[in-house]
Amino acid sequence: MRDSPEGLAHLAELIRSRRSIDLFEPEPPGTERLLEAIELARWAPNHRLTEPWRFYVIGERTAAAIVDLAVEVERAAKGDAAAEARRRRWGAIPAFFVVTCMRSDDPLREREDYAACCCAVQNLMLYMWKSGLGVKWTTGAVTREPRFFEIVGIDADAESVVGLFWYGRPRVVPTQKRRDVGEIVVERP
Repeated sequence: MRDSPEGLAHLAELIRSRRSIDLFEPEPPGTERLLEAIELARWAPNHRLTEPWRFYVIGERTAAAIVDLAVEVERAAKGDAAAEARRRRWGAIPAFFVVTCMRSDDPLREREDYAACCCAVQNLMLYMWKSGLGVKWTTGAVTREPRFFEIVGIDADAESVVGLFWYGRPRVVPTQKRRDVGEIVVERP
């Protein structure tokens, strides 16, 4: 399937322009675009069509419990001032979702499935970006806490956390640079 040069240029610009967003407008974005993005995420390549991803759409009560846990973890690691800063920052996040990956006893399959989940996340984030919503992918300490699994309702024996994601309308879009292609490509005869 071929696209026009203009279509390819639009796709390239979408990929280059997408950013991780730390600061959001306060209004919750709803779940409509997220559910559309999840529908597209599931079309990511996945070895043997395992479809190892699971998506947890987080409501207000669960989000509040996640924020409380993140504050508790921060307080234990860095003290009260850092914990309150974490509460202010995370309390301003308009919406959350979680992506998990099904566990496997086969280490190769588990690695392939995790890679597939990362591909699914990229599909999701590109769609969200095109629709005007920014996403931040975090794998911080809170996502490794046993209580996080309980709060979200994840079976820790069956699933591993790929990430906790924040989303909403970007308030600030950061600029970024990447290394030149010549610095990262190695050609072999």
